[in-house]
Amino acid sequence: MNEPITTPVSEAQLQAQLQAEVLARALPHMQRYDDAIVVVKYGGHAISGEEGARTFAQDIVLLEQSGVNPVVVHGGGPQIGAMLAKLGIKSEFAAGLRITDKATVEIVEMVLAGSINKQIVGFINEAGGKAIGLCGKDGNMVRARKANRIVMDPGSKIEQVVDLGFVGEPDTVDTTVLDQILGRELIPVLAPVAAAVDGGTYNVNADTFAGAIAGALGAKRLLLLTDVPGVLDKNKQLLPRLTIAEVRALIADGTISGGMIPKVETCIYALEKGVEGVVILDGKVPHAVLLELLTDHGAGTLITR
Repeated sequence: MNEPITTPVSEAQLQAQLQAEVLARALPHMQRYDDAIVVVKYGGHAISGEEGARTFAQDIVLLEQSGVNPVVVHGGGPQIGAMLAKLGIKSEFAAGLRITDKATVEIVEMVLAGSINKQIVGFINEAGGKAIGLCGKDGNMVRARKANRIVMDPGSKIEQVVDLGFVGEPDTVDTTVLDQILGRELIPVLAPVAAAVDGGTYNVNADTFAGAIAGALGAKRLLLLTDVPGVLDKNKQLLPRLTIAEVRALIADGTISGGMIPKVETCIYALEKGVEGVVILDGKVPHAVLLELLTDHGAGTLITR
């Protein structure tokens, strides 16, 4: 009896088969997000060098090529801090936000709407996309009102209102410009600089800015890329899924604290505005966006209504 003839499979063929299997598994996820709007907040701390930025750009281009309508909102806190230090301008913070005087807001606008915005646009275009760099001022996309925060003096334990200077919070969002861009193979990249309702310029927290954009667009997903895996429990283990009620309970018992509080508050705001789900995830993980949207495993913490 003759033995069956087997054709040896090369390493290249095995890799091609694996690639095909990965694409086939991603198909249901691609169908789920077909023609959907996904807002991705790319945090300054998540911008982990040129290699990480290029990987992020590839993810965004692949999403657009898959029929998704991605909108990128970026931060730039570390880069702003570095430029201010270089120019000898001292920064102060209150309630997690940079106190922004006249000199500082000019640097903020230059760094955010200038160098960082155009770097991200360049990486996306190099990856084969067609990115357009904008900020909240363009087309009166985002108009902001002055933001104030109440902090407790550590000595007297008395609450005080802190004047944050030219720091704003979104007051209105006009999606006219974005409506003209989305669905036309164009990828908007937005810097969180907004026009003041009463004239001038406001620096807006990038998380807050992204939440306002996602809510106004009725996005299917808002992804907040940061430098932590997501929301952690008291044992520092990742909580993969939470509801708004569970988030509020975790804030009340102190599990969610510090800088994570404003992030989850942005998540709640976006969900209440109609966003289907918000994810907090580690942007330094290679292809974090694709892992979250196009695999069964997901990444980070998904918060839903």
